[in-house]
Parts: sequence; C-alpha cells; structure tokens
Amino acid sequence: MRDLLRRLVAFAFRISTQMYVAIGVLGSLTIAAIAVTWVSFNSIDSAQDRVNTESLPRIVTAFRITELSSELVAAAPRLTVAATPEELAAVSAEIVETQQEFRRELDLLEQQDVDAALFVSIRSRGRQLESNIAQIETEMPTSFELAAKIESVRNELADLRRKLDGILIPALDEQLFYQITGYQLIGEPPVPRDQHFNESEFIRYRHLQALQTDTAIATELLATAFTVRNTSLIEPLQESFESVVDRIEISATAIGLIAQRAFLVSTLADLFELGLGEESGFVLTTEQLRLAERQRQLLGENRAQAAELASEVEELISGAQADARSATDASSQAISTSRILLLVIAVVSVVVALSVIWGFVGRILLRRLNQLSDRMRRMADGDLEDEVVIAGRDEVTEMADALEVFRRHALEVQRLNLVEKLAEELGEKNTQLEEVLDELHRAQDQIVMREKLAALGEVTAGVAHEIRNPLNFVKNFSEVSAELIEELREVLDEAEDELTDEQRELILEIAADLTENLDRIASHGNRANTIVHDMLMMSRETGEWRLADLNGLIEEHARLAFHSARAVDPDFQLNLEFDLDPEIGELEVLPQDLGRVFINMVGNSCHATDEKRKELLEAGEGRSYMPTVRTTSRKLDGTVEVTIRDNGKGIPPEVVDKIFNPFFTTKSTDQGTGLGLAITNDIVREHGGSIRVNSSPGEFTEMIITLPTERSEAVTEEPAASGPAEA
Repeated sequence: MRDLLRRLVAFAFRISTQMYVAIGVLGSLTIAAIAVTWVSFNSIDSAQDRVNTESLPRIVTAFRITELSSELVAAAPRLTVAATPEELAAVSAEIVETQQEFRRELDLLEQQDVDAALFVSIRSRGRQLESNIAQIETEMPTSFELAAKIESVRNELADLRRKLDGILIPALDEQLFYQITGYQLIGEPPVPRDQHFNESEFIRYRHLQALQTDTAIATELLATAFTVRNTSLIEPLQESFESVVDRIEISATAIGLIAQRAFLVSTLADLFELGLGEESGFVLTTEQLRLAERQRQLLGENRAQAAELASEVEELISGAQADARSATDASSQAISTSRILLLVIAVVSVVVALSVIWGFVGRILLRRLNQLSDRMRRMADGDLEDEVVIAGRDEVTEMADALEVFRRHALEVQRLNLVEKLAEELGEKNTQLEEVLDELHRAQDQIVMREKLAALGEVTAGVAHEIRNPLNFVKNFSEVSAELIEELREVLDEAEDELTDEQRELILEIAADLTENLDRIASHGNRANTIVHDMLMMSRETGEWRLADLNGLIEEHARLAFHSARAVDPDFQLNLEFDLDPEIGELEVLPQDLGRVFINMVGNSCHATDEKRKELLEAGEGRSYMPTVRTTSRKLDGTVEVTIRDNGKGIPPEVVDKIFNPFFTTKSTDQGTGLGLAITNDIVREHGGSIRVNSSPGEFTEMIITLPTERSEAVTEEPAASGPAEA
C-alpha cells in the first residue's frame, strides 16, 4: 500500500500528469465555447431559415409580381402601335409569356402565408389587366381593317381629284376661248359676237369656276377629316361637305352640255359617295377615332390597376419585411448573448492559459529545461568536467540523469578520440613529408636535366664548330676536283686523235660519274653546313629582327626536328606533309627564335605519334598506323596562320590549360623539362602572335600559331589555352 501511494505521489509530480490536467481544463473551456457557439448558430440558423423560407420568398414573389404587372402595362401600348398583323402577333406572343409567368407568380404567392383578402384583390386586379389587354388584342384586327379602308378611300380621293381637274380645267379654257373668239369647234367658222359674248355665256363660265372651286373644297374637307384626332371635329367637316355638295349640284346643272359631261357626272357621283356613303371617309375616320379612344381608356385603366396593384404588393412587402426584421432582431439577440458568453469563456481560458504558462511551463518546465539545455551546449562545446545536477522528480530530472551518464561516457570517448587523432595527425605528417621528398627528387632530376641540356648546348656548339672545318675542306676540295675534271675534259679534247673512241667514251663516262659524285658531295656538304650553322645559331642568344622566308623556316626546322627524333629512335618513321601558302613570302621575325618554335612543336608531335605507335604495337594494332605530321600555312587578313597537326595521342582536356606553364610536362624526367612550350609561347608572344590548341584525346592535336604580317612592338596578353583556346 505504501508503494502504491509513493507511485501515485510520484505520478502526480510528473510533467505528463500536469500537462494532461492543464490540457483537460483548456479542452473543457474549448468545449464550453463550442457549445455556446453551437446554440448561437442554431438560433441564428432558425432565424435565417424563417427569413429564407418565408419572408424572402414572399418579398421576391411580390417584387416579381410588381415587375410583371409593369411589363404587362408597358406591353399594351405596343399592341396599339403595331403596324402589321405579324408585328401584332409577335407582341401578343411576348405578352402571353409574361401573362403565364404572372399567373405562376400569383399561384406561388397563393401558396405562401399571405392575407386572403389582400391576395384576392391582387388576383382581381391582375385579371382586370389581362382582360383589358385581351380586349385591345380583339379590337386590333378592326383597327387594321379601318386603316386599310381609310387608306383605300384616301387613294380613291386622290384619283378623283386628278380626274376632276382633267375635266374642269380644259372646260374652263374652252369656255373662255369661246367667249373671246367665238370659235367652238375646230374647222367651223366663229359664231356671231352677240351669241358668244353675252350674259348667259358669262354665267356659264362662272358656274364652271364655282364647280372647280367646290370640288377642290370637297376633296380638301375629306382629306382634312383623315388628319383630325378628335371625333368632335368630324361633324362640322361633314356638314361643310354636304353644303359644298349642294353647290356642286347647282353648278353642274347650270353649266349645261359640255364635253365629257357624262364622265363628269359619274366622277361627281363617286365623290359624293366617298363623303356621304355608308363607308364614307367621315364615317371610317369617326370609327377609327372612337376605337383609338377606347384603347386609350383601356390603357389608362391598366395604368390605374397597375398602380393599385403596386400599392397592394407594397403592403405585402412591408409585412414580409416586418417578419424579416423580427427574425433578424432575434438573430442579433442570439449573437449578442453568444458574444458575451464567448468573451467570458475566452477571458477564463486566457487566465488559465497564462497561469499554466507562467506557473507550470515558465517556472517549473522551461527554467529547468533551459538549465539542461545550457549544460548540453557546454558539453557540446567540450566542457565535460562539471556534473549535471537538476532538482526534481519528473522527466526533466530523468533526462538530466541520462545526460550525466552520457557525460561520463563522453569523457572516456574523448580520451580515446584524442589518442586516435594524434595517431592520424602523425600519419598525415608522414605522408606530407613523403610528398615533399618526392617533389624534391623531381626538382633534383629537373635541375640535373637542365644542367645536362646546358652542357649539351655547349658541347653542340663546340662540335658544330669543329665539324665546320672538315666540311669546308670537303666542300673546297670537291669544287677543286670538279675544276680538275673540266681541265681533264679539255685535255681529252686536245688529245682526241691519240685516243680511240672506246677509250675516250670510257674516260668521259668516268668523268661524268665523278662530276655527279662531286655534285652530291657538294650538295650534302652544303646541307651539313646549314645544319651546323643552325645548331650554332640555336646555341647562341636571340638574334636580330630581319626578313626571313617563313615557309623556308617551317620546312627546314620541321625536317631538323624529324631528324632529331630519328636520332633518338632509329625505328621511328614519319609522314611529314607540307601545305605552305606561297603568298606569305618574307616576314620580319627573329629567325632563330621562330625556328626554335617550329622545332619544339614538331618535336612534340614526333614524340606523341611515336608514343602512339609504340602503344599500338604493344596492343598488336600498329600495322595500319602511320605517324603523320601535317604543316600548313595560310595568309589571312593582316595575319599568317601556321597549323601543325599530328595524329598522335592527343591532349586530355584537363591538361590543355597547363601545357604552357613552365616546368609542366607529361614526359619522363630524362625526356623533357617542361620548358619547351613555355619558351615557345614566350617567343610567339614576343612576335605579337598567339597560339591556340585544338585536341581530341586518342585522335589528333592541332597547334595553330597566328603571327602578324607587320612587326608590332606590343606584347599580347598572357594566353589561356582551352581546347580550342588561345595560348
């Protein structure tokens, strides 16, 4: 029992227990906040549901009814102004759609909770709107028919006016001509003056004038009737027309017989029918105006009904808005109550959280964790001497105890690592000493090789000088022997009779052989003398600038490099090709230095091709391989380009950048010092030129030398070779 109590007490002091309690309290407060929020949201949802399902649909329906009634009122005048039956049918179709939607909205409003008396009034006014529109639609065919008849009467009236003018105007002219001249018919003599120039003829002429005037008045009265817009004005026009008709009848009787009298009487009868008949212009216009007046009354009644309907719908909307405000107030009250409760819960949560943070996390947990973290950082920095001591009986104390165990083990590991580190440093020092020793040996070998080369240069100069004397003797004696042979031929010519033909031919043949041999001796002596001269020039310091045949320098020193390679390895064979541009001519150069450039580069090509040949022979594949060095020169715009290409081993890309560095070489110590290409690069730069390298490992190497055609005192910048790159 005591152990159980001790475990319970220890469990109470654990961080996990205290964290569970704190999280439980905060969780309870969160649940309370969620519950308050849930209740608040339910209340708000109920209010919103009432608005969305009752008030808002009622408002929307009412607004829609008002809108549709306005559309019906606006559509009715479009019926009255339709110009054709087709246009009337199109407007009627639109009105039918609007009426159907209007009825649907009324049915939807009937299903909602609205005042029954108010709804009955709204429906009644809607039906009255539809009835008025239907009456207008019914009367529109009559309106079209009246308009067509009026148009027909108007056209007929215009035709009668033209006919009457065609009869009366010629009759007036004939009567006037008869009164003045006495001529009545063409081809007949004039009548006596007392017959044509008397009172009766003047009265007849006056009645013709009156008849023309009255017919014009009658047609104008009918035309005016078509333009009036008030039925009260039709009756005076009709009475005036009847009075004019009486005067026309009197004048028509008084004029007696005239030309086309029968046609005139018929035309006047048609005019009387247009003004006095059952479908006269006055009757048709009166009916049209009365029909238009009825339509205006119906349209006015529609507007009044729409206004009353809008007022009743506004009353309906006001009720729905009042319900919506009531629901909104309830929702606002629920939100306010929830806000207060949430604020109280939030304050309590913050107080509890601050208490947990300050009392538990800050004072109990973080302070001790910071102590533990600080001790761990000091241990990471190497401080393993002080013990780890953290008071308490919780997980932090357990971590401190574990860290103390780790500290003790780390001390042991540190001692072991120190021993291993010292041993490793000792091994590294030994390795560095060995590398320095190897570098020292290589430096010694290079120094020895340079001394050998220097001594070889001195010996070469001495040997060349000593060889030149015997060569001069050989050359001189060959020339003297040639002169002696010429003298021998002259003696033979003088003693021609003393010798037989056979003896003479034998002596001449021997003399020719001797001459040919002496020419060969002189040629090879000159060649040997040139080689000795070049060797002497190479052993001396740099000469002076002078004009020299660049192609000759290239060919001569390339062959000299080849013979040097042959002297080292008698088995070495080389296909030495030249493609030299004859337009290059002479350039102002340092011939000895530039010759050294070509010797170094061709010598390197010989070495590369010879190494590749040996490797292929060892691999059993060297039978088809022929070492080849091709030297090309081209004159460009302001420069000369010399290309030395071999089919040797090539240069790896990582080595190309280093080949012009002093003392860098891929050859063994006894084969090179690493100074050849460095000196070559300096000589080319001294001439104002540059070197580019283009190489493919295992296939070829190209050295491209660019020289200016005119001597320049400027020295080019340090080149950087990168395949292909300038060097």
